[in-house]
Formats: sequence, C-alpha cells, structure tokens
Amino acid sequence: MSGWLTLFTNEWRFKLLAFVLAVLMLGAVAFSQNPPTTKTVSVSLGYIVRDGYILISPPSKTTVTLQGLNDVITHINSENLIGTVDASKVDVGSTVKVSIHVACVVPCPTVNIQQPASIVVNVDAMQVKEVPVQVGVRAAPGWAVTKAVATCPGATSPNPCKVHFDGPVSWENNMTATATLAGFVNVSSKDSPNEKVVLGSNSGVIDAFAMSNTRPQASVDVVAVNIHVEATPGVTSSTVPLVDAAPSHGPAKGYRITGVTINPLTTIITGSQAALGLHRSILLPPVDLSGATGDVTVPVSVIYPPGITGEAETAMITYTIAKNPNAT
Repeated sequence: MSGWLTLFTNEWRFKLLAFVLAVLMLGAVAFSQNPPTTKTVSVSLGYIVRDGYILISPPSKTTVTLQGLNDVITHINSENLIGTVDASKVDVGSTVKVSIHVACVVPCPTVNIQQPASIVVNVDAMQVKEVPVQVGVRAAPGWAVTKAVATCPGATSPNPCKVHFDGPVSWENNMTATATLAGFVNVSSKDSPNEKVVLGSNSGVIDAFAMSNTRPQASVDVVAVNIHVEATPGVTSSTVPLVDAAPSHGPAKGYRITGVTINPLTTIITGSQAALGLHRSILLPPVDLSGATGDVTVPVSVIYPPGITGEAETAMITYTIAKNPNAT
C-alpha cells in the first residue's frame, strides 16, 4: 500500500512541475512577442500664461521618452500626447524657468512617461499701444506731395488711421506703423486702397510670423489702409543732411553717448522753392535708449515737413555708448 502511495505522490509532483514549466514557457513566448519597449515621441506644447504677460518665441514642441509593452507603445504617437507648460506664476525676465507636464490624451495607465526637463522662456509684459499710420510716398522729379493720408478701411473721416498693437512692451519702443505707396507720384491726386501696414520698432520689423510666435499671440487690429495722395507740379529738389534728435531717454545710469552715426547721411527732398528754403536739414525722431549699456542701432522713419517729400524713407542711427569714467 505504501508503495502505491509513494508512486502517486511522486507522479503528483512531476505533474505540478510540468504544469509550472508549461506556464513559464507560455509566459516566455508571450514575453518574446510583446517585450518592454522604449520610444521617443515629439509632443506639441500648450501654454498657460499669467494675465498681462506674454512669452516671446517659446518652443512649440518637446520630446518625451515612453516606456511600456510593445503592443501599447507602438500605437502611441504625437496625436495621443499633449504637453502643458505652466507659466501662470511668471514675472518679466529673459531667462525664466517653467515646467512641462506631458500626459496622454486618452487613458494609458500601463505607459511610463519620462517627463521632460524644465525650459527657459523670455517673458514680457503685454499691453496695447496706439500708433498713427505714416505714409511713405515719393514724388516724381518736378512734383511735390502736398497731402498724404492713410485711412482705415470703413473709416468715415479722412483722419490719419491709427492701429492698435497688442503685444510685448519691449517691442513697442519707438514703434512705427508705415504704409508705403509704390512708385513715384506724378499726378495731382491719387488713391491706392488696401496698402499693407508695416510695423517697426527698436526690435526691428514686426511681421505676422513674429506675432504668431508668441504666447498668447500678439496682434494688430489694422493690417492694411487706404492711401490718398495729392501733389503739385513745378517744384525743385535739393540734398539736405539727416540730423539726429536728442534721445527721448538717455542710456543707463553711469553710461554716456560717445558717438552717433546716421545711414544715409543725406536725402534728396522735393518741394517748392519757398518750402525748400525753410528746411536745410531733416530732423529724425528721438530714440529711447533707456537701459542701454552698449552700442545701439535703431531704424527710424524719416518724417518730412508738410509740402516736402524725400527720397529716404528710413534711416539707421547707431549710438556708440560707453561707461562714463567720471561716474561713481
């Protein structure tokens, strides 16, 4: 009897061992067909920005590393993930660190997302600035422009159009809005609708791409204007120098202007002999040099007196700025 019991016990152990081995083999096969996988995915970034602030040229994407089983990871792409940048507590600064959190759009509990490192962004205050539209127009030889007006589409009065720019404060220093009439004016009256408005400032030309590359997006309410020009024949021309005006604000404390260069140095102006006799030079608009501690080059619009037009539309003013050795 004991022999039969021993045989039965031994067979039971063999059967259990066989079962365990079968399970392990099945797991090994399944594991080999669906192994753990690592994958790198590009993720679009959305921004939560504090009211009254704006991010300049922040990154639009980041990359994350995913870990999980192959059959799950294979089906995850950039459309299944979203990255959120929390800039709700930022202050103005050019190197502000903010965190990123990446999550699945649909539940993916078996996927391990390695969160990307924090990024550095340029933060500025955001405000609305009203800027009158200047008209760039050139008179043909023997003609003088007596009137040049830009009107906003739909405006009921011929008053000069004013645009409203909503964006970074740093872009609004010496901001200009200019609509230029192509060619030369050689008729007594001319109208040109839908002329593009170009924004400029100390930061350079502010175009649609630059505005779209901020969070939230900067904007301007008027992008094109109607130009009305009146001119008169029987005029003469002369060459006069361009002269810089005193800066509206000087450089940083302890620094001073040691040199000024204007390019071009001169411009050809056209108008009646009486008007030309009153203007031996053209004064350029003042420039804001607040906080400057080094050389600054600024594009400015050349604004001509009434009854006079000129060849140069813009001028580049370079201020050489150095530390004042007498400052303490």
